[in-house]
Amino acid sequence: MSNLLSALFNSANALNAFDQVLEVTQNNVANASTPGYAKQTLPLEALPFNLSDGVTGGVTVGQVESSRDEYAEQAVRQQNTGLGQDQQSVTSLTALQSLFDISGNTGLPYALNQFYQAASAWGETPDSTPARQAVISGASDVAQAFQDTANSLLSLATNTESQIDDTVNQINQLVGQIATYNQTILNSGSAAHDAGIDAQVHSTLENLSQYVNFTATQQPDGTTTILLGGSTPLLIGANQYSISAQLYTPQNPPPVNTSAPAQVQLLAADGSDITAQATSGQLGSLLNMRNTVLPSYIGDSTQAGSLNEMAQQFADCVNGMLTSGTTSDGPPPVYGVPLFDYDDTDATHVAQTLTVDPNVTPDQLPATDPGPPYVSNGIPLELSQLAQPTDPDDMIDGVSYSEFYGQMAANAGNLLQSAQNGVQVQQSLLAQAQNQRSQISGVSLDEEALVLVEFQRAYQANSQVVTVLNGLMQDVLNMIPQ
Repeated sequence: MSNLLSALFNSANALNAFDQVLEVTQNNVANASTPGYAKQTLPLEALPFNLSDGVTGGVTVGQVESSRDEYAEQAVRQQNTGLGQDQQSVTSLTALQSLFDISGNTGLPYALNQFYQAASAWGETPDSTPARQAVISGASDVAQAFQDTANSLLSLATNTESQIDDTVNQINQLVGQIATYNQTILNSGSAAHDAGIDAQVHSTLENLSQYVNFTATQQPDGTTTILLGGSTPLLIGANQYSISAQLYTPQNPPPVNTSAPAQVQLLAADGSDITAQATSGQLGSLLNMRNTVLPSYIGDSTQAGSLNEMAQQFADCVNGMLTSGTTSDGPPPVYGVPLFDYDDTDATHVAQTLTVDPNVTPDQLPATDPGPPYVSNGIPLELSQLAQPTDPDDMIDGVSYSEFYGQMAANAGNLLQSAQNGVQVQQSLLAQAQNQRSQISGVSLDEEALVLVEFQRAYQANSQVVTVLNGLMQDVLNMIPQ
């Protein structure tokens, strides 16, 4: 009788174990598409079996196990960070490239060509007042084109600063969400093994990875620690350490351009500078755009920027030609006056302040180059030859001003092309990492279906055993005399 009771008890325990396995399988199927969810398994464990000691064995369930692989998660986050960086670079550099029109139909290239043509026309009629006025008008258009380009670049810098602020806020918000999950885990030790909390944490970490590079480590108590750049704490336990961004002017080396556009500095919660640690993700791309790429055009505390260099050298070159020429042989000879004016107190202000002196009149533009040799239309010819100069003094970095502008545009285009290529590569790498993670910890509906069928049949078989044992028990009871 006791053997029948033991067998019945073991069968009932088996039914309960199978039922729990089926519940885990059902949960896997229900969460197959849940972001961050990792497949769960419930192992079956044999109970001790020793007849001499009256231990009848049976089966029970162990602890629910997660198939999550943190190395696979880290690989996905790493590739997602790279993709976020390249995608942001494409967006930023597309905006930068759009400011440089190399077709020659608008903007600075068009204004330069029109100025050269006006100078050439003046050379044909050196005494013509309308021709001189056309040169002044062309110079005004060149100055305006420099101003427009400089202002557009400065506006792009301001927009980039706003994007950095938004990205920093988004990072703090996502870290705050994980801090909330950590607090839930600390409040209830069982939450550390909660598949729902685990899925939310890893889904949020994956979202965070597109914004900035970080390392995430799961602690023994189930909480997640996040370090920006591998060293600056963003989250420890339930304690969040928010980051911030501010404008600043580097003091080492000492600034040469004291009123130049400031750079963006990333600060840790304790106020320390962590700009160098944000090397990738959207934030890393934005910081590089604002602190490295744009200053190469508009300048910063240590450099004038290529646009300002071009504006200053062009203005000085034209002014030098005009002041070397004469409007009258005299005696005494009357020399020309400078045409361009700009703020020379800061090298980063040249392009945005470049103007034509409103006091200059057409009769003050000199046509004669006193030489030697003496050339009655020498100055207009020199101005027109700036389109294709042969004299190194009329060039900038060994090329014409139009070619130098083209190099600035080409630099932006090359950076954009590199970022676009990077997006394609990172998309492929991310897909590979996600596929590998899915193979390790993703839910396969086919596998879950097999588990479901397997344990349904085991459940049915064990149910039959229980039915048989129940019948035997009834027969034994019926054999007992009343």
